[in-house]
Amino acid sequence: MEPGKASKRDAGKAASQLRKGVLEYCVLALMRDGPLYGVELLRRLEESGALATSQGTVYPLLARLRRDELVETSWQESASGPPRRYYELTAAGHAALAEFTHVWPAFRDAVDHFLAPSRQGDHRSGDTP
Repeated sequence: MEPGKASKRDAGKAASQLRKGVLEYCVLALMRDGPLYGVELLRRLEESGALATSQGTVYPLLARLRRDELVETSWQESASGPPRRYYELTAAGHAALAEFTHVWPAFRDAVDHFLAPSRQGDHRSGDTP
């Protein structure tokens, strides 16, 4: 493979890894304003574009969030079909989201710093950023 060229196999790897790293907290953030059911969460993630994922990813994630007591569930009747399982943040879920919200800006800024094209001389010994 030529330097600087991604293989077909690696083409979506970065996006996939980033999505895995933040999906849990994005799902928690979607529930911040109230309970949502699984298909609604999937639709909202899909609308974002970069966070679109499958049922095979979201439902195991929701089950883990429930086991970790970050969300709780309830069944609600639906006017358009069978009852739906709604997921809602617990106090621990709100705390986990608050922690991520606090940490994310510095993390994002650090990544942006490394991804920004360097200026000539920035990496010489003794230079300050």
